Amino acid sequence: MLTIEVTTIEGYDETIGEFVSSAKFVLQLEHSLVSLSKWESKFKKPFLNKEPKTSDEFVGYVEAMNLTPNTPPEILQKLSQENVDQINAYINDKMTATWFSDKEQRSRNQEVITAEIIYYWMIALNIPIEFQHWHLERLLTLVKVCNIKNAPPEKMSARDAAATQRRLNEERRRQYGTSG
Repeated sequence: MLTIEVTTIEGYDETIGEFVSSAKFVLQLEHSLVSLSKWESKFKKPFLNKEPKTSDEFVGYVEAMNLTPNTPPEILQKLSQENVDQINAYINDKMTATWFSDKEQRSRNQEVITAEIIYYWMIALNIPIEFQHWHLERLLTLVKVCNIKNAPPEKMSARDAAATQRRLNEERRRQYGTSG
């Protein structure tokens, strides 16, 4: 969860010659499958795509992420650039220590991913529904880990099998001091 402070009132302090904030509103935000689902319901398009979001779409996503009750609508219009940077950093954070090799990173499937697809994955992989509140990147990492762990082991190519057999034979020859 991300907690940010949005400055609601700014004034000029003549004694120090600077603009100062005199009122703040605290927002608690959650980048999760629930937020993604709310946003897609409103904008009727996939959130997880390469297209940049418009400012209305970004504010709409912040609204979908918002967990703070009774938030006045104008608060979201007062987000500073620092607030936007904090939100983007939070959205893009991996939130996990798990990493994947380059081999596992390659994906041939260019399927459009929507909230319903992720819910399907959760159901198919028996991931508890409570995980819909996890940070989205962390949930997607869990889905990927489940897929990797559930996949059948890759078969060794004939060349690799022959090389492994030669290596084992060499090790046994050295171990037992034989020539073949």
